[in-house]
Amino acid sequence: MATTLPRAALPQPTVARPERRRSVGGWKQVAVNQAFLLPAIVVFVFLFVVPLAQSFWWSLTDFTGYSPDASFVGLANYRTILTDPSMLAGLGFTLLFGVATTVLVTVLAIPLAVQLNKRFFGRGFVRSLWFFPAIPSMAILGLVWRYILSPLESGVVNSVLDELFGIGPLAWLSNDNLARVSVVVVGVWAAVGWHAVLYTAYLQSIPTEYYEVAKIDGASPRQQFFGITLPLLTPALVISSFLLMTGGLKVFDLPYTLTNGGPGFATYTITQSIVVSGVGQGRYGLASALAVLFTVAVGLLAFGQLRLTKAIERRFV
Repeated sequence: MATTLPRAALPQPTVARPERRRSVGGWKQVAVNQAFLLPAIVVFVFLFVVPLAQSFWWSLTDFTGYSPDASFVGLANYRTILTDPSMLAGLGFTLLFGVATTVLVTVLAIPLAVQLNKRFFGRGFVRSLWFFPAIPSMAILGLVWRYILSPLESGVVNSVLDELFGIGPLAWLSNDNLARVSVVVVGVWAAVGWHAVLYTAYLQSIPTEYYEVAKIDGASPRQQFFGITLPLLTPALVISSFLLMTGGLKVFDLPYTLTNGGPGFATYTITQSIVVSGVGQGRYGLASALAVLFTVAVGLLAFGQLRLTKAIERRFV
């Protein structure tokens, strides 16, 4: 007769209990990690928050920059800005330059990057030639192009047009429309090579297998560009357009050295207006009000551009 052992005598299966994960270092490690952010926070506060708050206070006064005495004038400086023709002209050309250079450089840099990414003799030398305009400062480029676009006989562009086509000297820098076009063209010429190199770096990260499969399926070069290249360049497009827009909105050196803001206020910029009003005319309160409005406008445009480019990136990537 078989005997049954009591339940307590039977071997019980061992169940592995999950161990609680302990955070490495605990709150001390978190405090150490947060401490590394302190230098960046201190720099941000003292170099951005404090000057911006001080500028906002000065924008509500008639501070001249030379006397410590300043009276509170409220929103009078902001009303002056909205009725001053020079400042309104500066705002208009600044927006024109920022949008035009962003669009034109993007349209030219992407096809140029596709060509520079191909294998051909002297590719490195050609890339360096396109990148060279980004090396000198924009102020130096403005002085050089001021000589090239000179309406005198020494002007290179007018001399070439006269010899080849018999066209008389054109007032590149003294006509309102031609001056605006000249500043935008020089700005595009100086930036297109640098951004083409940026796009080239992203092109080299695209796997060649994508193009091989597309060729097997019979895709044309145009279909490969719009179906593979352009969508995969979206991250580079986000970076490039953001840099172009922010750089174009705060431009100062190129129009100042090329046309000095002229003729009249045709190529006047917001930054030039801030410098002239604050330093040249001793109206720091007015210049501070313009700087505050400009900072808010740039922030809103940059935020809107980032949201738009992120939406495009999510759409194609």
